[in-house]
Amino acid sequence: MLDTVANLAAMQADMFVVRHSASGAPYLMAKHVGPDIHVINAGDGRHQHPTQGLLDMFTIRHYKKDFTNLRVAIIGDILHSRVARSQIHALTTLGCPEIRVIAPRTLIPADIKTLGVRVYHDLREGLKDVDVVSTLRLQNERMKGALLASGQEFYKYYGITDDTLALAKPDAIVLHPGPMNRGVEIDSSVADGRQSVILPQVSFGIAIRMAVMSIVAGSWRG
Repeated sequence: MLDTVANLAAMQADMFVVRHSASGAPYLMAKHVGPDIHVINAGDGRHQHPTQGLLDMFTIRHYKKDFTNLRVAIIGDILHSRVARSQIHALTTLGCPEIRVIAPRTLIPADIKTLGVRVYHDLREGLKDVDVVSTLRLQNERMKGALLASGQEFYKYYGITDDTLALAKPDAIVLHPGPMNRGVEIDSSVADGRQSVILPQVSFGIAIRMAVMSIVAGSWRG
């Protein structure tokens, strides 16, 4: 990996946008480049996905304005999700008073409560009266062993449907970082429904990532 970094640096690259399967890879790279090269983490292993977290926060602010009175539920594969970790840190920083994580016991990290979240294993209980529903993709490529019986079993107990979404507040919004597994994490009627903000998330993501690159570019020009 460091040989690759050295070769790209030799090509006079100004910025590395890095997605890597190993947690911490972008940070290792940043330590091995000069001060004139900037490294942006585009997702590292199970660790973080900072720009996804930023665009999710922008999406929530766009529709809900204020974070300080929100209940946010994050549902699905918390164990393998770098998106969930970035969302939790961002929501906490922005003053969200109640963050819930909802998943089977096998998909919840043992130390997740140290991040200040409430853990639910029952979807219906966890969705009650929430303002934001953030569904996560099942990270099948990162799973080792039999953590789930099947996608159908997951959908039966944790899939977001019109019926389960009705437990949230009537004006609750639904997010998903994509790509969606329809009929596993989320029903098509919800993904395409009036409370879904999934496609606006994508649009906001372009602006957020342009902003990050612009800020970084400005820092070396300044």
